[in-house]
Order: sequence, then C-alpha cells, then structure tokens
Amino acid sequence: MPRRPEPVRDLAWSPDRARELGEDTVELWVELLARLPELPVSRDFKAEELHAELALEVPEEPLPRGELLRHLRALMFEGSMYPGHPGFLAYISGSGTVPGAAADLLAAALNQNSGGFRLSPGATTIEQHLMRWLAGRFGLPPTAGGHVVAGGAVANLVGLKIARDRARDGARERGIRDGPPLAFYASTESHVIHHRAADLLGLGSQAVRPIPVDDRWQMRPEALAAAIERDLHAGVVPAAVIATAGTTATGAIDALPEIAELSARHGTHLHVDACYGGAAVLADELRPLLAGIEWADSIAVDAHKWLYTPLLGGCVLVRDARHPAASFATEATYIWLDDELRQGVDVAMHGPDFSRGFAAFKIWLSLLAHGRAAYARRIAHDAALARYLGELVEEHRDFELMAPPSLSICCFRYAPGALRRDDEALDRLNERIMTAVMADGRVYCSNAVVDGRFCLRACIVNIRTEAEHLELLLEVAAEHGARLAAAAA
Repeated sequence: MPRRPEPVRDLAWSPDRARELGEDTVELWVELLARLPELPVSRDFKAEELHAELALEVPEEPLPRGELLRHLRALMFEGSMYPGHPGFLAYISGSGTVPGAAADLLAAALNQNSGGFRLSPGATTIEQHLMRWLAGRFGLPPTAGGHVVAGGAVANLVGLKIARDRARDGARERGIRDGPPLAFYASTESHVIHHRAADLLGLGSQAVRPIPVDDRWQMRPEALAAAIERDLHAGVVPAAVIATAGTTATGAIDALPEIAELSARHGTHLHVDACYGGAAVLADELRPLLAGIEWADSIAVDAHKWLYTPLLGGCVLVRDARHPAASFATEATYIWLDDELRQGVDVAMHGPDFSRGFAAFKIWLSLLAHGRAAYARRIAHDAALARYLGELVEEHRDFELMAPPSLSICCFRYAPGALRRDDEALDRLNERIMTAVMADGRVYCSNAVVDGRFCLRACIVNIRTEAEHLELLLEVAAEHGARLAAAAA
C-alpha cells in the first residue's frame, strides 16, 4: 500500500483567522475613507526611503498579526498617493467606488476564472449581461456584445485586431506580409496606444495615418477622406478609422456622424476610442455629444475612468458579437468539452486572455448599488465643474484659458501680464508650477500641450471633487506661480 501523505493546511486558513485579517483590512479601509479629505493628495516620495520602509524580507514563518498590520498601515498612509482624494484632478483616473472595492474582495474570494463558462457560470452571466446593457446605452443593436479587459490599451487593441482580421483574410494564420499594406486612420489628438496596437498587430506604427484636427481639436472629415483616397490610389487597404470620443488632452469629440458616413462609404471598420468620454452616454444631457457612435463596429470604454470604478475595468464592445471569436478562438486538447455539455460563452475565446478574473463585478455591483440616475447626475456634475473652472480662469487676471472646457476637462495656464506675450517663458514657468503643485499635497493636476504650448490641465472624474477644490487649485497654482515668477525675474 502506498504511504498516504499527511495533510498540509498551512495556507488553508480557518474562517476565524480569515475574519481577523478581514477585520483589520476593513478598519484600515474605513480609516482611509474618513481621513481622505485631510490627507495630502501626494507628497515628495523618495524611492530609497520607500524601499527601506516597505520592501520587507519574505519571512520563513508568518508575520505576527501586529507586524502585518503595521506594514499595511505604512503602505496605505505613508507609501501611497490618493486618486480618490477630492483634490486629485490629474490624468483620467477615476476615484474608485466603495461598492467596487467590496466587489473586488468578493470576486477574489470566489476566485472565478471567467475565461470559461464552466469555471464561472454566474460571473460569465453577469459580465455578458452587463456588456449587452452597456452596448445598448451606446445605441448598438441587439447583436452586440463585449467583455472586460485590463484597460483601454487592450480594449483598443482588441477592436483593432478585429478590424485587421476583417480587412485581411488569413491574417491570423499567415500574418499580413501577403497582400497590400493595411492602414489605420486617427486624429493627431488621438492616444498613442493606437500606434502601439498597430505595432503589436504587425502593421507597424507608421500604418496609423495622422489626420489633422480643426480649431476644436476634432478630426477633420475632409482630411480623413483625402487620406483614404491617397491610400486607395497607392494600393493601401484602409482597415480601420479610429474616431475619438473624448481626447486625452482636451476632451474633444470627433465628428462621429461624418466620420461614420465616410467609413461606411469605404467599407472600413469604424472603431471609436471612447475610453474617457464614453461614460457620457449615461447622462441624458451629455448623450447628444456622442451622436453617431451607434454606427461603430467596435467601441473601447474604460469603467475605471469616468465610471469611477477601481482599476482595472476596460470594456470592449462590438457591434456583432461573433467578430471577437473570429479573431481569437482557438483549439486546445486540454480544454476539450463535449458539445452536449457546452453552455454560455467562453470569453477566453473572445480576447487575448485565457485566464481572467471577475473584473466586471466591480462595475456591476457599483451600478446596482448606486443606480444609473446617480451616475448620470455625477457625470453631468463633473462636466459642470469643468465649465465652472473655465469661468474662474477667465475671471482671474493671472490665468489664461487654453481651450474651451470639454466634457470634464479644463486646460489653462498661469500667464501674468508681464509674461503674457512670451510663450516660451510661460511654458517653462507652467512646467515648474505643475511640478510644485504635484509636490504640494493640497491638490494635484497634470498637464497638456495645446497648440504647442504647455499648460495645466484639470480632469474631473472624481466622485468627491466639488467647486471648492477647483477654487483651491487656482489658489495653489497662483501661489506657486507668483513665487516661481519672482524667483526667475
């Protein structure tokens, strides 16, 4: 008889031990929520100091509960900056929702592999239902579907891979060397991830044709038409037109109806990068800004941006739910299942990941816990706050509005009268102001380059930001601006 191995249960914690760690972490979470408005948004972190504080040696035996708690406290209150802070106005990074954090705990506890329906029956059902609901908000037909991916870069990559495969028969098996070259078309204000996608898909980044924008930073449809015609005459196949619904710098929305008409005329896949601006479909007063998006063949939208959910939550939506499987389905002997037992959707066959967590749950639980109307009010409020900041800038003698506020973005610069005509000096000054504001801790903004000029940029995708935080941003920027201008004089 073989000798039976003795049980090893070191890692299989009892419910009581799990409760202890759970209580400790929930207490830290509640403390963070309570202290968040008074904490600095960020601070002048030093990598060496953080390493000394946080990079513990992995112990041979378990850390005692007290030491483990001290480590968690050091991470949360000494080693982190806070995108959920009401003064965080940088980039396009949502604040995170309370239900979303709870959903992550439950999703991790269930540990569903949502790559296969049989490994995640409830999780797959919820994700597919959520994607159909979201696709419906964009006006896509009942044939639409989608799934959750890591973020906007992957969501755009999936949409553009579908475009590549539709444009070139056999691309999955033979690549794209055989046949004429393929091209994508995107505005000069579009995100750099489209060039990365073209690189990853074998087209090369130069296959993304840069289309000029107008004075509202929107793609010029007549320039798009001319670029497509040039490529057709040169023997190049237009594979995808990439429209942007909410550019990173200024929040501009391309002329979607005109672009959709051009794309349809040439039989080109229409992909809309709505990673930022797509959330506007939930707010009735903003939804008209996205008119024309209903003609998209694929849409990328990030829930962890303007839907506020915790990272990561990119969504790729497709007009025809059959297209992702045509681009990603494969065969493997070790995932065989009798056809009579197959049910639901195996999402691993619809995207680049085989193993997938239940990332959709944080989006779903947040929607259930808040309701669509609450999202609509908050999203519209963010846009109103951006307009309010623009009005404050125009009233202030030392600031200059660099672009009309669009969606929830406002771009401006510190421009005192003595330097108002010296753009290069203002560029350098505003660079130093942004660095100082980031280290200050009271508020936190980022930058944009508008018409070649460096400026400060506030993007409001934060459930806790209110008017007083925008007033404080101008106060802090003016304070550092005056100090730095005087030092440079």
